Amino acid sequence: MYRSHNCGELRAAHINTEVTLAGWVQKSRDKGFIVWVDLRDRYGITQLVFDEERTSKTLLEQANNLGREFVIQAKGTVVERASKNSNIPTGDIEILVAELTILNEAELPPFTIEDNTDGGEDLRMKYRYLDIRRNPVKNSLIFRHKVTQEVRNYLSNDGFIEVETPYLIKSTPEGARDFVVPSRMNEGQFYALPQSPQTFKQLLMVGGMDKYFQIVKCFRDEDLRADRQPEFTQIDCEMAFIEQEDILNAFEGLTRHLLKEINGVEVDKFPRMLYDDAMRLYGNDKPDIRFGMEFGELNEVAQHKEFNVFKSAELVVGIAVPGGNTYTRKEIDKLISWVKRPQVGALGMVYCRCNEDGSFKSSVDKFYDQDDLAKWAEVTGATSGDLICILSGDTNKVRAQLSALRMELAERLGLRKPDEFAPLWVMDFPLLEWDEDTERYHAMHHPFTSPKPGQLDLLKTDPGAVKANAYDLVLNGNEIGGGSIRIHDAATQALMFDYLGFTPEEAKAQFGFLMDAFQYGAPPHGGLAFGLDRLVAILGGQETIRDFIAFPKNNSGRDVMIDAPAPIDDEQLEELSLKLNLKS
Repeated sequence: MYRSHNCGELRAAHINTEVTLAGWVQKSRDKGFIVWVDLRDRYGITQLVFDEERTSKTLLEQANNLGREFVIQAKGTVVERASKNSNIPTGDIEILVAELTILNEAELPPFTIEDNTDGGEDLRMKYRYLDIRRNPVKNSLIFRHKVTQEVRNYLSNDGFIEVETPYLIKSTPEGARDFVVPSRMNEGQFYALPQSPQTFKQLLMVGGMDKYFQIVKCFRDEDLRADRQPEFTQIDCEMAFIEQEDILNAFEGLTRHLLKEINGVEVDKFPRMLYDDAMRLYGNDKPDIRFGMEFGELNEVAQHKEFNVFKSAELVVGIAVPGGNTYTRKEIDKLISWVKRPQVGALGMVYCRCNEDGSFKSSVDKFYDQDDLAKWAEVTGATSGDLICILSGDTNKVRAQLSALRMELAERLGLRKPDEFAPLWVMDFPLLEWDEDTERYHAMHHPFTSPKPGQLDLLKTDPGAVKANAYDLVLNGNEIGGGSIRIHDAATQALMFDYLGFTPEEAKAQFGFLMDAFQYGAPPHGGLAFGLDRLVAILGGQETIRDFIAFPKNNSGRDVMIDAPAPIDDEQLEELSLKLNLKS
């Protein structure tokens, strides 16, 4: 055996025990007559000691030559540590080494393998295998494992069956861009990597597997950001013979279980909010409800004066910032500059101070009197000591801009506490959304989503007004899961394809296998998919997912460690019947 114990388990009870440890050299301290070496593995750190009174000269010299990250094996006796270290679990003991074996020497690492490292993100991603040795990344991966195991155990105990579905499938025109894979054996033809197992889980319902789940890799060729990767993991679930309420209850249960078992938090209520209300009150479909600052729409109380910025706007909307009247003019100017950034895109911001004496002071006092400003405060819920921030413009744009400002202010005010959890169901999304570029409707979720009961006829008269039988689960301002009740009969599915602009021939070519399956008795069914990467990050108190993925891609979709994607040679291209037509 390379080791009898790991580097995190020895305690005072083991004193006088002969042990063998193996791991990496974290650091060493040489006092001339004595050498201490911190030995690390994934379980912790144990101090090794070599001293001239109890250690041979050869062994002491060997210890002196150990470098950082050398892989070694040490045999010796557990002894009481003279200067104890309460910061580590093994701090009461050390190992008096009798035998030392260097298993592998190491180059000096490009950054320190410490909790607070001197390596930047790009450097650490290039040497990710070293970064994983650091506690923050190591613990994040262990945390992900714990969450995943809890998910598997909970769903299995609830009667769900885990079924694997294919990775090499057919490209479909809906959703994000596919990653495609050329087929050598079928010249000129391509597989696609799945954006989700959507059609396969529906086929499993047709096959009678009435409670399915899978922890599955999915692939989308889309623009990246902190919480998005080209390959990601879903907890994919589907149930048959159910209605929407059954789905909500099932996955409230899973979420409640995870919060209790992983975070020790009891959550009883999962509020429900209509999509239209989420957009009106928070400006986005995944609101963080851990704090207030709900939107107040000010058109009726702000467009009656000759202030053209408001008068010409489609929407005038504001929020009350609690305690914001303490902001200096310089701080408010910085906020105005913040909303003007290209990432936000506002043209400016009007503000109004709510003074302690009940009076108001705004940046547009030339146009509005105290009675007007009092109405602004009433609509936004502002009280004495608050600051009202107001944006105006096109409805959709200004809501998104104010939503970004709301989240930024909450961050600055310390209102987004990572140890508080506020789940929320957002319901009744639009079934379709209009695309100006293609001048046709697209499915807001996917083309298999069922309209709300009783709204099917609206497709003929007002397609944009039809609501989907769809729902998203939001946690702390992040969508962690989403799903819908599916269409389960061929006639309705054909009608949906028609409204999405598919000809019968195109629908048959793309989804004929699913339409055929529906002819053989498809049960009512629906489901939900959690984004595992995002869920784990939020449960872990973070909002970026990279540290919870062993080998993530950067913002350009590159793996800088293995240098992928990369060109392939001409022989491979010829074998795949491919010819490159690169743009200069």
